[in-house]
Amino acid sequence: MKKKLLSIALAVAMVMSALTGCGNTADQKAKPKEEKEETTAESEESEPGAEGENAETEEAAATTAAELDLSKQVEIVMYYLGTEPAGQQVIWDQLNEILLDRLNCTLKVNFISFADYPNKYPLLFSSGEEFDIAYTASFLNYSSLALKGAFMELDELWPMYAPKNYALASETAKKQAKIGGVTYCIPSLNRTYSAYGPIYRKDLVEPYGFTKEIENFEDVEEYLDIIKENYPEMQPLSIYSMGSDVDDCFMYYNGMYPIKGSQNDFFWIDPTEENPQIITYYEYEKTPEFLEMMNRWNEKGFYPKSALSDTDSKKFNNGIAPMLMHNVDNYVSSAVNNPEWDVHYANFATDISNLSFTQDAMVISNTSKNPERALALWDLLTTDEEVFDLFYYGIEGTSYELNEKDEITMIDTDNYSTSSMWAVRNSEYLKNSVGTPDHYGELKDEWNAYIKEDQGAQKYRSFVVDTTAVETEYSACLNTHQQYWWPLELGYTDSEEGLKEYQSMMEAAGIEKVREELQRQLDEYVAGLQ
Repeated sequence: MKKKLLSIALAVAMVMSALTGCGNTADQKAKPKEEKEETTAESEESEPGAEGENAETEEAAATTAAELDLSKQVEIVMYYLGTEPAGQQVIWDQLNEILLDRLNCTLKVNFISFADYPNKYPLLFSSGEEFDIAYTASFLNYSSLALKGAFMELDELWPMYAPKNYALASETAKKQAKIGGVTYCIPSLNRTYSAYGPIYRKDLVEPYGFTKEIENFEDVEEYLDIIKENYPEMQPLSIYSMGSDVDDCFMYYNGMYPIKGSQNDFFWIDPTEENPQIITYYEYEKTPEFLEMMNRWNEKGFYPKSALSDTDSKKFNNGIAPMLMHNVDNYVSSAVNNPEWDVHYANFATDISNLSFTQDAMVISNTSKNPERALALWDLLTTDEEVFDLFYYGIEGTSYELNEKDEITMIDTDNYSTSSMWAVRNSEYLKNSVGTPDHYGELKDEWNAYIKEDQGAQKYRSFVVDTTAVETEYSACLNTHQQYWWPLELGYTDSEEGLKEYQSMMEAAGIEKVREELQRQLDEYVAGLQ
């Protein structure tokens, strides 16, 4: 869901960045809000590591096979978020047969429910409990836990005991996995995208002459006018208590990049600048234009005056609102779940980049007694398609079916579901759901061709903000942003006076101290690129 999850995120940790990863289109189980909305669709093909690395990895794999002691049978214990499906044991049994044969180990998975994770997840790493593998992400306070010694250092262990996974990880992903120059996690092999824009039902407006594809905000307003006039029972644009996504779309449309890499923030840069300077909303020259548009939309009634107290986040899929601003994953799942509608999508992010590969990641607990075997297991789960399918999807004919296009349908959903260990996903193995729009693959191909590691927003994806030194001020700014910007961006307060008040309150909260620290970090990052 989006940037507007600050209250939950602050309960988990004083700081969070985004996140993503939303999930494969076959994976309809929702992530916690603060992460799910920050992620977009995955690619069919993982970004390869540096050229020449494969030969080194083959040598490392041979060394690993010789050095990994498999003489003792061990149990690898894994933790991740979710609830165990009722029929899951039959899948564990089949998986453990393979693991016993190939690695002389078994896997035990412990689940932490989405309702309990804010309290129970941190306790995993403070209780002294011995376990091996855990899911991690920015919204789970990954950086802070790593610096507190919760996770094992992996710079030597990862390439040695999970060499195939290491070879597939991009150089960007490897950089993102480091904190203070040390690798504490294994990032996902799943490529996701920053695409963001309107998802809309075209079947509702074609009878009234709107046959074009939406390409800009003028088109959006024309579409919403038609809905407002002809469908009075509908709310034209989906907005609820977590705030608006329109501001993010507006900034992406104008080529701006959120310095924390997600929709979670109020700091932006122009990634085309040689030495980008961090700015915020009240300094951006186009903010008055944006607020004028939103005032107009408010007056036209595109969303209700009570939107920020409305908790219904499913307005699009339940037919109440025919448009929402969101990511490409949400578009695909909406099309899959509503085949009777003509669902369309417009990407408003003009500078596409891959979302962080550490938005879904795996860590080895510092209490692990078998880190080498745990990493070998992870290597198998993420680089062997048969084993991946079993772990992530289950058993064909029991938990899922495939059609002639190798598209997947999950079956017997009362007893089975795709795994919520999202870090295990490899773009090469993920399957589209039945009903995925035909041009979805074309979109990814287009974005893959555009993205270059040293250009635009992608250049800054490896920059990881550290707010530790300004934690108090940053938390105050997050709360202030929510309190004053959200109603302002929806046109509920006077745009000119409201913007002045927003600036005053953000300055009182300490935004200049935060900006100074983050600008220092950014300058150091840019200097390191040269």
